[in-house]
Amino acid sequence: MKFYIANDHAGFELKGFVMEILKSKGYEVVNLGCDDTQRVDYPDFAYLLCQKVLEEQGNFGILICGSGIGMSIAANRYKGIRAALCNEPYSAAMSRAHNDANVLCLGQRVVGIGIVESILHSFCETQFEGGRHLCRIEKLQ
Repeated sequence: MKFYIANDHAGFELKGFVMEILKSKGYEVVNLGCDDTQRVDYPDFAYLLCQKVLEEQGNFGILICGSGIGMSIAANRYKGIRAALCNEPYSAAMSRAHNDANVLCLGQRVVGIGIVESILHSFCETQFEGGRHLCRIEKLQ
């Protein structure tokens, strides 16, 4: 499984931490985000990541900005993207189990380093349950 990761200037510091966690778990990680704290526009990076996730089914994306809100709004504009803004592990697990989320959004100014690892674990390890949830997801298309 491959993870694409992108960020704006407000998510730069958290991106490095997230990349290290994913790599330590054996995932391939592709950095599409900005690499410093110079101001950039988050929709540009959400677009890049969503295009990659849509091109290669079965892979996932992680978007990071200051609050996670802008990235989640931008990502959910693309048909086939189900982006979930998660600030704790339960939401991350449910976003996968019930919503088959393929993009995780995080806010560097909202979640601390201590909880990010638990959020990532929940998102990565939880499988989509299908069943009654599948027909709901199909309605989103």
